Amino acid sequence: MSILLFFIVLGVLIFVHEFGHFIVAKKSGIRVDEFGIGFPPRLFKFKRGETVYSINLIPFGGFVKIFGEDNEGGPRSFVDKPVYIKIAVIGAGVFFNILLAWFLITVGFATGFPTSVAGAPEGSDVKDAKVLILNVKKDSPSDVAGLKAGDEIVGLATRDGERAIDLLSTDTIQNFITSSDGREIELSYKRGGEGYSVIIEPQKGIFGEAPAIGIAMDEIGVVKLPVYKAVSAGLKMTVNLTTGTAVGMASFFKDAFTAKANLSQISGPVGIIGLVGEASEFGFIYLLSFTAFLSINLAILNIIPFPALDGGRIFLILIEAIKRSPINAKVTGILNGVGFAILIILMLVITFNDVIKLF
Repeated sequence: MSILLFFIVLGVLIFVHEFGHFIVAKKSGIRVDEFGIGFPPRLFKFKRGETVYSINLIPFGGFVKIFGEDNEGGPRSFVDKPVYIKIAVIGAGVFFNILLAWFLITVGFATGFPTSVAGAPEGSDVKDAKVLILNVKKDSPSDVAGLKAGDEIVGLATRDGERAIDLLSTDTIQNFITSSDGREIELSYKRGGEGYSVIIEPQKGIFGEAPAIGIAMDEIGVVKLPVYKAVSAGLKMTVNLTTGTAVGMASFFKDAFTAKANLSQISGPVGIIGLVGEASEFGFIYLLSFTAFLSINLAILNIIPFPALDGGRIFLILIEAIKRSPINAKVTGILNGVGFAILIILMLVITFNDVIKLF
């Protein structure tokens, strides 16, 4: 099921990204020869007007074949358009991914969006707040006990019954575990409407020297807003997520250049399949918000000025504008080929780390 959801989510993200390139090119009077989802070989195609629409075998990507991208001139050619139109066409994929994120988050707020109590929109009413487990550290006491992301913590007490928590919050739970002093605790939780309890012994060294059980948690409630407020709240959250993602990605690449980056902390296709599965366990709205987050990540990644990415293509367009002559097609081809090869190698390394994490 997780694999199916992954390909559905991936298909939506790719379609929206490539549709951005497609529609802006069309509206700019540029001929579009093919709109493809996935990479060849082709599985299915049909032609409408001047454009071939295709579904291809390799699902990790998509493309829009725009006439004139290879510097071939002629009527309705990309290469003969002004610089601002070229940049608009290439940057449209990124822009449409941001728009998709905004739309999904807005839909979430309008229908009832699970939101952290601490990060809820100002003045909004957070209903049905619950302490949910967001992540379980592999091989931690919680992992061994069978706790999973999405479980709702409903009670916590020492095994001998001497101490218990009456008012649950992330702070009271964390303080209770920290002060357990190695004593076993009984944690009660709900999963799928059913109640369960497990005995867990907090351990030191999981998140520092304080006793811990190996979970990340938050107080999550539902925020439902009128449509006009949902639009503005969705925009604000989209801006915050985009800014945070950009800063985080910049920090990662800074560490990469100084050989400090930890590739095990990022996920490729295999890891994302697991994350999509975890998000779906929380519910459809959680999957919706995770899709929005992935869409923002795809946008930020694509705008990086690196060969084979949209940002790299925009960078070359700007160089051509400055030097007032096109860059040799062979040079462009080599740069994009090398960039693509590096991206493939990086993806293979990340995927290898993903597979290692499964064992």
